[in-house]
Amino acid sequence: MHQERVSENVYWFQSEIYAQVTAGVIVGSQWAVVIDTLAVPEETLFMRNFIEEQLNVPVRYIINTHYHADHSWGNCFFPGATVIAHHRCRQAMQELGIPSLEISSRQNPTLKQVKIILPHLTFSTGEFCLRVGKKTLVIMTTPGHSQDGISVLIEEDRVLFAGDAFMPLPYIVDGDVHQLRQTITAIGKMGLENVIQGHGDIILRGEIDDAVKSNILYLDQIQKAVAEALNQPDPISYLKKKDVESCSKSRIYLGGLAEELHQRNLRSLYQKRSRQQAN
Repeated sequence: MHQERVSENVYWFQSEIYAQVTAGVIVGSQWAVVIDTLAVPEETLFMRNFIEEQLNVPVRYIINTHYHADHSWGNCFFPGATVIAHHRCRQAMQELGIPSLEISSRQNPTLKQVKIILPHLTFSTGEFCLRVGKKTLVIMTTPGHSQDGISVLIEEDRVLFAGDAFMPLPYIVDGDVHQLRQTITAIGKMGLENVIQGHGDIILRGEIDDAVKSNILYLDQIQKAVAEALNQPDPISYLKKKDVESCSKSRIYLGGLAEELHQRNLRSLYQKRSRQQAN
């Protein structure tokens, strides 16, 4: 587990086990807020122990940036905490997360200690603000990776916990490529000091513009590849040849998962475009 102090009373954690998934902690004088809860119980418990033993405060709130397992299944390890999320996050965790956990726990015994804890406090549009010590957390909708996506801006520090709205390799299988493009563009205009990606390393102020341009280029490249594939006699074979590097990204991202996620992006976008053409 990697951990780092981002600014005063703001901490970042990154998994060494699964896809460099990240989480955050903002500490007040009497309690803390956790942003996302990692994928593996042992790493979530490490984070909890750090907060309780090193920072010496309990966790009062958890913010889930979206419903995916690697960001929300650790809620249960913070008993008594109030979970905040988009209203679609609660719906997806109930409809998809619970049955998915039942299947996954049969395959992975370490997940038998996990229980889905649904969000207690939800919102749909606009912004939701939370004060933690001297920090103002502005919670906002950032769809595209998924329809329930939210991000958390620490206003005083201009640090954004972006969830999976910002990743080294944009991922749109459960979302919408146009929405994600708009979200990434908006993040680039926020005047940030740091972007905390849902996966991967922290992006520093001087790197943000290039990271935004790189992600926008990638989204444009996969849309171009799918448009070309639709005119090919064998679209699937054509797309398989369009590896992640041909679309401007490195295959080493996300612990080596980049090529697999890239191919999923292409297949998902192709299926959506094919249905649109059929209609």
